[in-house]
Amino acid sequence: MSGLHELDRDRAAAGPEKAGTRSPSAARRVAADPVKALMHRHRELCARAVDPLEIAAGLEAYGVTDRTAARFRHRDVFSLAEEMYARVPRDADTPPRPADQPAPRAPLVWIAFAVLPGALCAAAVAALRLTDGRPRLVAVTVGALAVALALRAVLRREPLSAGTRTSGTWTWWLVGYLVLGDGLLRAALSGGPDHLPDGTADGPWPVTAAPVLALALACAPAAGCARLFAVRARRKLTASRGLADFSASVRPLLLGTFALFMAALTALAALTGAVLREPAAHPQVLTLGALLLLARLLTVHGHTHAPALILTAAAVAEAGALATVFAARLPGCGFLATPVEALVAACGPAVVPTAACGTGALILLVHATRRLTKASAHAAREHPC
Repeated sequence: MSGLHELDRDRAAAGPEKAGTRSPSAARRVAADPVKALMHRHRELCARAVDPLEIAAGLEAYGVTDRTAARFRHRDVFSLAEEMYARVPRDADTPPRPADQPAPRAPLVWIAFAVLPGALCAAAVAALRLTDGRPRLVAVTVGALAVALALRAVLRREPLSAGTRTSGTWTWWLVGYLVLGDGLLRAALSGGPDHLPDGTADGPWPVTAAPVLALALACAPAAGCARLFAVRARRKLTASRGLADFSASVRPLLLGTFALFMAALTALAALTGAVLREPAAHPQVLTLGALLLLARLLTVHGHTHAPALILTAAAVAEAGALATVFAARLPGCGFLATPVEALVAACGPAVVPTAACGTGALILLVHATRRLTKASAHAAREHPC
């Protein structure tokens, strides 16, 4: 959207008359006060905003740039938003701006909820190792249900709450593949599996508990990183004086937050592998953890389409790899498994989830550096732009 066209449309929407029937005096008034025309067009945004930052974020979401703001006689969008906010009629009892209020102390409730999935998963893994037969099945079922409920509680509260429906089914598929997928693929390529998984890492259908335990424990670092990014980005939004300035300052923050989480996840994967005496499975854990964190960050900040699409694509890729191996057992269909067999022979069964989740994480990282560095991504959620 060019600044000239933006200004023309705003002028056309300013007065009660249509652009083609406006009187010369009305046209002169609009030309003399172009900000009034812009306020008329975005009157709902101005009325609901609790501070100028929300107006600036909303204007950016509508395509107004610093260059456009110059045509409204302002040096940047932030300056334009400040004038628009100041000119909105308000009651005398209007509460003070959030920036003028003391910052509330960080609640500890979200920390307790963020630690809960890891603690419950550790208990479930311990029950898996200490039981056998039917008690093991009961313990695993109860443990999986408890972890699922704990994760749901975490994702319904700040700082990971998105307030929208997400691709939960595909997320659970990706986590389930991390536990059972590599073992199933290896068994399928050798003609199996002949038995159901027995919960051990050395059975005919191996089960790896260390990777999923590392991801469950990583819920706490993920929540902390998400909160850190949101708080710091909001502060930078307050201090910035232009959209380009804000984007340039938030991009290193985003990449640093992502690197911090990946470092924590790497340490957790190594720790759980050593404690459980299983391979740490760093490629699978890190790529899936990166994918889930980026998908959640984008969803929390209002960008839901790309995460849902990428999570679905990654799950379908993993399912497709398994499906081709089993479909190759049909008469005349042996060629279907050739690509998967070649990849597994060269890199091992871990190549499937690593490639699927790694590609998705890379795409979302590029997408996040574009979307999460915009001011509109950090406006208050109760006033979406």
